[in-house]
Amino acid sequence: MDHPTRRALLVSAGALSGATAVTPAAAGAPRGVGGAPGGPRERLFEIPVDQGQEVTLAYTHSVEKTPIEDVYVVDGSRLRADRSVFHSFGAGLPTTDIERTAEGYVVEGSTIHDELRVAPGEIAGHELIVGERRYPLAEVADGRVVLFLTERGIDDAVAGGTRESESKRTHHERQQE
Repeated sequence: MDHPTRRALLVSAGALSGATAVTPAAAGAPRGVGGAPGGPRERLFEIPVDQGQEVTLAYTHSVEKTPIEDVYVVDGSRLRADRSVFHSFGAGLPTTDIERTAEGYVVEGSTIHDELRVAPGEIAGHELIVGERRYPLAEVADGRVVLFLTERGIDDAVAGGTRESESKRTHHERQQE
């Protein structure tokens, strides 16, 4: 019997190699919560998401000190870059194909990612925004984090696999106690 599935965005921490910015994962990189090079990944957040829902990485530009939002859309089992919104020009920011809107300067995205690697920084104050909720990546991660989608069957939710489940509490929820 086929059960409906629900996607969840997993945010895991672990010893990962890569740049200090948001980067697509290397082809063939492990998917899932365990098995990161240098040690297992710790699940920081598990956030239910729907097809087509926006997932935003928000941070402050380290030099310009202005806000940046990189917006992704849940596209099947992947994250599709939709747009980047910023409010100034500086190192590492786009200089071509920019549209000025009420949101700020916008550059359309076109890449698709199996997972995203982020190195949250204290100055940048990286946050993940899903719906109305904000998740403070810079406050809960001691190093790089990986964001990826997974499917959760209806059986997972019935068996207590919801975010509030005592047995599936995330690192962030334990730290808030």
